[in-house]
Amino acid sequence: MHRFYKYQGAGNDFIVFDNRNRFFDRNNPVLVKKLCDRRFGIGADRLMLLQDHADYDFEMVYYNDDGREGSLCGNGGRCIAAFANRLGIFTDKTDFMAADGVHAAELSVGSTGIFQEENAPQEVTIKLQMNDVRSIQKIGADYVLDTGSPHLVRMVEQLNLYPVVTEGRKIRYHKQYEPGGINVNFIEQNPHGGFAIRTYERGVEDETLACGTGATAAAMAMAYQQQLSGEQHIPIKALGGDLMIHFHLDGEQFTQVFLEGPATFVYEGKIDF
Repeated sequence: MHRFYKYQGAGNDFIVFDNRNRFFDRNNPVLVKKLCDRRFGIGADRLMLLQDHADYDFEMVYYNDDGREGSLCGNGGRCIAAFANRLGIFTDKTDFMAADGVHAAELSVGSTGIFQEENAPQEVTIKLQMNDVRSIQKIGADYVLDTGSPHLVRMVEQLNLYPVVTEGRKIRYHKQYEPGGINVNFIEQNPHGGFAIRTYERGVEDETLACGTGATAAAMAMAYQQQLSGEQHIPIKALGGDLMIHFHLDGEQFTQVFLEGPATFVYEGKIDF
């Protein structure tokens, strides 16, 4: 029997294994897909492995629910940082390796410290440093950029009624974005500031309740569209919760990029495979 942990970040949910002893075969896409299945497995948008790394606190290995290793997942990065804190790997700040390179993360709760097992808080706030973005492409009314994963951002009206899956799938599989495809974000300005977002994610091949790299891409696209500059702090409201995107903008240069939001421990269990 193997212990697993379930986390969610703004509704983006993950199965997480402590794989520091390398019991989990990372080259078994059939197993990953089975575990992510919501009817025949545990059920999740994604699966992640926490592994040792020679130079950093840990390594994040990330899978889409189709069983294939994926590029960066921002909400996944926040959740695995919360999990590492639960295991006692770090206290309030960490550096870890992911598919797109090294990321820093900072945890905040009522008080800082190492929270292990049953003493761990169910929810913490994680501020995850993302990679700098050095270019953004405008295609018609859309914006395309890579925030660790490739994203297209499109403004729409009546977002709550928009056919996200139908329209997102058309763009995701368009020949222009072959062979890997692209994630698709539909956004609408909120009357009280910031933007609402709905995302079609490749790999899941469906709409998800949140996407961290997508929220980051959306905030960047809107700041660029509005010709803003300097320090920016842009709230993004996903279906599953609220995120805050921080960055410094100079022309097409996005630096000091951070994705901030909740990372919530849901439950733990054991499964045989």
